[in-house]
Amino acid sequence: MDADVLVLGVVPDETGAALAAGQGLPRKAATHLTEVLGALEASGRLDDVHTVALVPGVNARKVVLTGLAPKHKREGTTVSPDTIRAGAGAALRAVTSADAVLLALPTGDAARLAAAIEGALLGSYAYTAQKSAKPESGAKPKRGRAQAADPGKVAKILVHAADAGDKDAKDTVTRAETLAAATAYARDLVNCPPNLLYPQSFVDSVTARVGASKAKARIQIVVHDEEQLAGLGCGGIVGVGQGSSRPPRIMELHYKPRGKAAGSLAYIGKGITFDTGGVCLKPPASMLTMKCDMAGAAAVAASVIAAAEMGLPVAVSGYLCLAENMPGGNAQRPGDIVTMRSGTTVEIIDTDAEGRMVLADGLALAGEKQPDALVDVATLTGACMIALGNKVAGLMSNDDDFGARVLASAGEAGEPMWPLPLPDDLRAKLESPIADLQHKGDQYGGALTAGLFLREFAKDADGAEIPWAHLDIAGPAYLTDAPFGHVVKGGTGYAVATLVALAAGWAAT
Repeated sequence: MDADVLVLGVVPDETGAALAAGQGLPRKAATHLTEVLGALEASGRLDDVHTVALVPGVNARKVVLTGLAPKHKREGTTVSPDTIRAGAGAALRAVTSADAVLLALPTGDAARLAAAIEGALLGSYAYTAQKSAKPESGAKPKRGRAQAADPGKVAKILVHAADAGDKDAKDTVTRAETLAAATAYARDLVNCPPNLLYPQSFVDSVTARVGASKAKARIQIVVHDEEQLAGLGCGGIVGVGQGSSRPPRIMELHYKPRGKAAGSLAYIGKGITFDTGGVCLKPPASMLTMKCDMAGAAAVAASVIAAAEMGLPVAVSGYLCLAENMPGGNAQRPGDIVTMRSGTTVEIIDTDAEGRMVLADGLALAGEKQPDALVDVATLTGACMIALGNKVAGLMSNDDDFGARVLASAGEAGEPMWPLPLPDDLRAKLESPIADLQHKGDQYGGALTAGLFLREFAKDADGAEIPWAHLDIAGPAYLTDAPFGHVVKGGTGYAVATLVALAAGWAAT
């Protein structure tokens, strides 16, 4: 295959590092690169990437050598789908531009092949929608809004696989491309500036995305505007959105497979398109990344569309709870009491704890349809970031078996997640003397009391609990530190892969 960049895997050995299996290089090239690895003191571990030009016996003008072993020695040297995904991503991040990149990595099975494709596509991701296009020589730049720049730095990505002509391998490639495209779309939504992305424009974007999908006929869209939300009794999201000139929306996406569905799942996403904190105003420095407060809704939208495009035999619904939390003249106040969709009255303690309010209404709406299980996804609490850092999501559940399934799906997807408890003794912190509940406790166990609040709404119309999981993705949804593996700065698209893996696994049981 012709390519101007060749990506090869590297692993640790007793002398330092060696080329991984699966590259099929002529002896001359392999010998040269082995000597180069020694001279560069390569480690063969993740994010150890080296670019070598004009390798003898290789047609590509550049060879990118990427580590495939776990980053830390204590984790061993095993090459897994996770390390292949990250290694392929790190390699593509090192490619400034190319017409074609060929990956020759150890993709000996479907999981590794999919990981290589996902990693490469996501590592080459760049958000360019607001970049001004460079005018052609002699042309004057256009005035007005920014023009779309080159959509990517790599025109084509190729993967060397022994079974490339096999139908199962082709299906694996198609699914990996679909998942990577869905994750990239979630990244696009998160990276979009908040003056351009607000509740209605979010709805418009998802509507257009569905309309362009090959699975559009299988996805039903329902949108509730502010008047309809008030009529539905969704006091949580109405209250959060009332301080903004851009009113709230709840957007429902319902994917139904052909034939009888093997089950049903409902995903609920927090979609605060910008969070000032409301009248409990955040410090300015804390607002810099608050365009990412809709990452949960972005992940839900992308995962439902991906499930439909993959043709999974399980019904998947998404509820995007969209609002802008602003301190306008009609903004909600601490001390207000609102009535939720479920009929529960809630006393507002802190207008900067708004995410749980919009989710609670979404959970109630979803629960009324009696799905097999509910999952809410939200950039919910700084407390979770303090507990788990900025690369690991917190998982809470009212059902141990279901929580274990979500955790296993995250492991399969390569998205770090850690289970957290829902201690019953903390429930007392949510008692209100003047309402059924208050929506926030004190500073201790803040992520847990947020989960306990949401648990109150994970029920059907008769008040019976539905298996439910809460994913607090406040840390991994948005990267401000250095890129790593296939994860670039800005929106990461975290949780899309987990939600798709959960649906795929649900259909398989």
